[in-house]
Amino acid sequence: MQNGEPMSVRESAAAADLGPPMKTTYWGLIAANALSVALALWNDWSIGALVWPFWFQSVVIGAFNVRRMLLLRQFSTKGLTSNGKRVPETEAGKRSTAWFFALHYGVFHLFFVIALLMAVPRTDEFLPLLVCCVALLIAQWQAHRDEVTIDARGRPNLGVMMFAPYARVFPMGILLVCASAAGAQAGMMTLVIGALKTLTDLAGHAIEQYLVAQSGRDKKPG
Repeated sequence: MQNGEPMSVRESAAAADLGPPMKTTYWGLIAANALSVALALWNDWSIGALVWPFWFQSVVIGAFNVRRMLLLRQFSTKGLTSNGKRVPETEAGKRSTAWFFALHYGVFHLFFVIALLMAVPRTDEFLPLLVCCVALLIAQWQAHRDEVTIDARGRPNLGVMMFAPYARVFPMGILLVCASAAGAQAGMMTLVIGALKTLTDLAGHAIEQYLVAQSGRDKKPG
């Protein structure tokens, strides 16, 4: 930090990524995924049943991303346009971008859940599913809190932040849907898919944060 200016994004992201809060985030995601796999094995779920709490997690990721964008105080809109014009770095520009993302992401997940209802077997195990969802919600809330803290130290790009969640949820969703379509049953395959999903989750979260942190190197003009 120099002359009262905020710490650079590279410095703040590096400090935060290596600190206890971010480590807690990753351990929280691991624990939530492990709990989901354990409940699937205990209740003899098919892989298809695991899709439901992870679909819920994907929705939560989008909802928290909207909140994350709305909480930004300093941000860049470099490369982000609307109707051929650069989105202004104003409160109105930020809000319109956040709500556009909410609409697009929401419609995508609406079609996703319709496809799941037609293709994926459901389960009557409501309570275990609820436990999985709550665990994933808590893990994502911890991740969201850490993200907001890091954002406040830099100047992330609003456009990158809008698209970054897709880099995380697409691979995760494809993995689970393909496994479900293959008719995988509980057992060793559940452990394998659970491990792959957890790695995808962690890698996706890291990539998402990296993209936002890299975008935040822009300095405010003037």
